[in-house]
Parts: sequence; C-alpha cells; structure tokens
Amino acid sequence: MPLPTMDQQWPPIDVTVQSNRADWDAWYSANPDRLEQRYSGRGQREAVDRPTQHRGGVVGRLARWFWGNPTPPGEKRSKVHVPLAGDIARTSSELLFSEPPKLTGGNDATQQRLDQLTETGLHPTLLEGGELCAAIGDTYLRVVWDDTVSERPWVDAVAGDRAVPEFRYGKLSAVTFWTVLPNDDPADRRVFRHLEKHERGRIYHGLYEGSLGTLGAARPLEEHPATAPLATEVDAEGGLDTGAPDHLTAAHVPNVRPARGWRHIPSAAYLGQSDYQGVEGLFDALDETMSSWMRDVQNGKGRVIVPDSMLQSLGPGQGGAWNEDQRIYAGLNMLPRPGDPNPLTVVQFDIRVTEHRDTCAELIEQAVRQAGYSASTFGETGEGTAVTATEIRARQARSMATRARKALYWGPAVADITAALLAVEAGPRFGVAGLDVGEPPKVEFQDSISEGPAELANTAELMNRAVAASTETKVRLLNPDWDGTQVDAEVEKILKESGALTNDPAMTGSEGDGHAGFPSVGGGSGSERP
Repeated sequence: MPLPTMDQQWPPIDVTVQSNRADWDAWYSANPDRLEQRYSGRGQREAVDRPTQHRGGVVGRLARWFWGNPTPPGEKRSKVHVPLAGDIARTSSELLFSEPPKLTGGNDATQQRLDQLTETGLHPTLLEGGELCAAIGDTYLRVVWDDTVSERPWVDAVAGDRAVPEFRYGKLSAVTFWTVLPNDDPADRRVFRHLEKHERGRIYHGLYEGSLGTLGAARPLEEHPATAPLATEVDAEGGLDTGAPDHLTAAHVPNVRPARGWRHIPSAAYLGQSDYQGVEGLFDALDETMSSWMRDVQNGKGRVIVPDSMLQSLGPGQGGAWNEDQRIYAGLNMLPRPGDPNPLTVVQFDIRVTEHRDTCAELIEQAVRQAGYSASTFGETGEGTAVTATEIRARQARSMATRARKALYWGPAVADITAALLAVEAGPRFGVAGLDVGEPPKVEFQDSISEGPAELANTAELMNRAVAASTETKVRLLNPDWDGTQVDAEVEKILKESGALTNDPAMTGSEGDGHAGFPSVGGGSGSERP
C-alpha cells in the first residue's frame, strides 16, 4: 500500500510503547538534563513542595523518582548520573559483533562481494545497530543507495523508535521509516517529515507538513531541500522499483522476545524488549546513591569557624578578614569569658565510602543481572588477573547465554538484508553480473572470547597425542587469521623440519607415483637403496 493520504496521529504507535521507548532513550542518552526533563512531571517545573508527587497516575509516579525531584529554584543541581545504561547497550553490541560475522556466498563473485561489504562498512553498521537494539528494543537494517555518495548500495541501521512496522504472523511484511527534517526558521512551528516505506520490490517516498503529534498533509517532494532529489526518481505513486521484486529491502531485529511490557497490545506484540525493561528503578537508585556519595564528599571538606577576635578589620562597613598564616593576634576580645566559643572550631563530616561503594556495587550487579548479563562482563569481579578463555566463559555464562539468544534474531536478519542487497545489485538498477541471488548467505558469528597461545598450544598437543588431526588442521587452529597460502607454507616447513617431508626416493617412492614430496604409504619399488 502507498503512503498515507490523510492526516493522522504520528507516530501511529500505542502510547504505552512510545512512553517506554522515550524512557529508555533518556537513560541511553546519559544526559542528566533529558532525564530530569523526562521524569519531572513530563518536563514541567514543579513548585518546591512538588504537588505532583501526591497525584496518582503516570505524573505522580514519575515525580516520586529520584530524577523526578526537581531542583529547587536558586539551588545548584547536585544529582550525579552513572551512565550504566549506555554501558549495557555497548557491551551487548560488542558481545555480538566485536568481530565481524562470517558471510558465506554461493560462488566466488558473491563471496568476494560479501567480503568487501564486511570490510567497507557492514561491521560498524552492525555494531551501531546492536547498541540501538539493546537500548530501544529493536532495530532495522535497510538497503540504501545514493549515486552522489557511492556507486553501489550499502546497509544502514535505523532505531526501532523511528519505524512503523507491519507484521504478518510475526514476519515483517512492510515498514515505514520516518525522519523529522530540519527547519531553519525557529519561529516556524511546522514539522516536516520524510516517510520512506519499504515493501517487497518497492520503496515509497513522501513529504508531510504537520505538527509535533500529527502527520499533517502530503506535500510535493520538491518543497524541501532534503527530499527534492527524490522527486525525479519516483513515479506517479511516489514509489520506485528496487529491481529485486522478491526481496524486502528492510529487515527487523528484535532485541529479545516476548516484550513483557506490551505483549498484550496487538500492534506491538512482535516488537522487541529493551535490556532496560524493568531495570529503570535500579538505574534511578544507582544515581541517587552516587549523588549521596558525592554529597558526602562535598560535606567532608574541612571548614574552620573563626571568632571575631581573630579577624582583622577591613575598615568601617567593610567587614573583616582572617590570615591563616598570622602567628600572634591581639584584640579586646581575646580574654576568654564564660560562654565564649573555642578560638577555632574545625568542622569536618565523615565520608561514608564503604557504605556507598557497597551499595553501588550491589545495584550495578542487580541491574546487569536483570538485563541478562554476568557482573564479570562489566569488570565487577576484578580486572588484571590472567585467566583462560574457559574460565572467562564460566564467569560470563549468563552473558554468553544472552548473546546466543540475541544471535538467533540477528542471524536471519543479516542474511535477509545481505541477500536483498545482492539482489538489488544484480537487478537492472546496478546490473552487477555474476552474483548468486538464489539463496541467502550463511551467517556465522565469531567467538567473542579468543583462546590464548598457551591454550591453543595445549589443545594442539592433545590432538597430536590422540592422532586426531592433521598438521594443516593444527596450523589453522593456532593461526585462525591465516589464509590458505600461509597455512600451506607453514605445513611444508613443519613437515621438513620434522623429517616427514623429504625428496629421498627411498622414502617417497618413484617420482611418477603421484606422491612426490610425501612418505610412501604402500612401500613400492623404491624401498631398497642401491
């Protein structure tokens, strides 16, 4: 179906979904201003007594959070934010894509293109998409092209809160991406949006003029500089053919399913769940604890109360000053009298380091555990100690399980979007010959935890004792990043040094037996020396 023709609410997504995504986006941004705006009565400044805290509903609930307590007028904000949410999203992406996934195509031309795609931009795109997916709940991969930027198409990542999907029994059938276009006039309240709808074999583009909450009326693409170049590309319906009629040039990647917060909402049942689902309260408590800790640091600064007798007059009406380096003081009030305070009073409060540190550590451990990760993944069990890959996997069992679960969603999406990209390149728009578009590429995720040289050598030694692997297999095990030429050269060196490779006819048989350079298996006429 083409793009909307009438004004409507935008985005057309359930209010609960939009609200939760806005909360997650505020935590992911690591911006204290956005957090305070999000939780302080939906961005409205409250009075000192905060009457919204006594209300019911969403506003009252948010105002009772630590970030829902507005800073009183005239005071400096003392809240401290710990960006744990961003750390969780980044760690989730790195567990999946610290190494690029291996893509395997059908023929040499396809494999060469897949390798080129991985080397020239797909890897950072997947890292970006993985981070957005963990934070917002889902992300999309789409095929894009622009002749002024590149001669060939590439894959782009879009956060889930900038897309309106259409599902059929859990499978993505179409999706509309939307972008708020810049408006150079600050006084202009109009909101221009660019809508880009992907269907199988087609992409529609539209420009709309509306408000913050409504889509508004459709406008010609030429009316905005950002969409003007598309006016010559689309047909009368505002669409263009991708050249790949059997492929949808977009893929949906849910973070995890089911989404506990809205599984009962039909329009959002197939969306993903953020790693922050149910952890927002722990984030808020962590910031409150850290702010209390920093408040102790400020209160712990030593202060000295000096009596008037130790002040030097600065003149009538100018007050007095105290010189901390002065040794002798003289004044009419120097003689102690009943009720006089001590000459100097030092005020210094304790800094409760242990209590705050233990509380922060417990909150962090609970937060990352609820998000699906092991505390050791975030360095909470100590760093700097040399451990084996097996020990790392044991400590990070929960993180590895979450990684494997997310890979089940990422694998098919990466395969579908790369297959769509190859089909677009092989189509009439780009006309690249020799690409195999019959089957989607195979996607193999690389191990994010690599064994050290000692572990690999021990494994190779055990395989050698068991006579369970060839020299080539052991060389590939110890050098996984080597190509075939390097492996063959190393195998030949090892066999020569060990004496297994020789050109002696007595050991190899006749030159024409097809085994020159290797020991003879069946003996033969060359078994005796002349």
